[in-house]
Amino acid sequence: MTGHAGQGRRTPATAGLLHTVPALATAFDDLIRASAADVRPIHVADAWLLDTARRDGVTPAVRDAVTAHVRHLESAGAAAVLVTCSSIGEAAEAAAERVGVPVIRVDAAMAGEAVTIASGRGARGRIAVLATLSSTLGPTGRLVERAATAAHRSVEVTAELVAGAAEAHDRGDRERVETLVAAAVSRAAADADVVVLAQASMARAAALSDVSVPVLSSPAGGVASLLRALEERPRQRANHESK
Repeated sequence: MTGHAGQGRRTPATAGLLHTVPALATAFDDLIRASAADVRPIHVADAWLLDTARRDGVTPAVRDAVTAHVRHLESAGAAAVLVTCSSIGEAAEAAAERVGVPVIRVDAAMAGEAVTIASGRGARGRIAVLATLSSTLGPTGRLVERAATAAHRSVEVTAELVAGAAEAHDRGDRERVETLVAAAVSRAAADADVVVLAQASMARAAALSDVSVPVLSSPAGGVASLLRALEERPRQRANHESK
């Protein structure tokens, strides 16, 4: 929907999303539409990024590719970009320093929420991070620790790779993945104040777990951060132009 000045209608904002799992695009579209139906999402999917991160880590080639994708989204009109893969989250942070729009890690809001829960009244300061890929475990674990440091909170972060889940995913056995993740959540919840699911693709498994502590997944918080960035962008531009 295009805005017309005479009618006082605003041109819809454009959001960029970078995925390494193409199938996640629909889920993020649904989350955006549920909260901001007038936002126009533009998606870029590059499975090579995750394949390489799993095999070799976040290499300079991965960092350069992430930056190139973000620049492409910016040139296509995106006022903010959400990177939906936690494995390349640190590459997203590097890209943010080289472009002119906000670049958001999908797991950033979740990390902050986990620290708030674990350091709240009656909590023991324990955060359990679960991942199905070893390439994700380190980046999300480090992000949670940084969030705790920034908030001046003392927490203990434990990280667990869900054994067998990656192999089941590679076989296309989604039901087995969710069963394994749900069982890992139950185990982790016994000794944690909050359980963090490191990958956006793990979100569906959270519903299968019946535990007494919060189980956090990243998509909803990531989209909320993206929409906030879109709302703040016009104000920031207006403030800059008025100086």
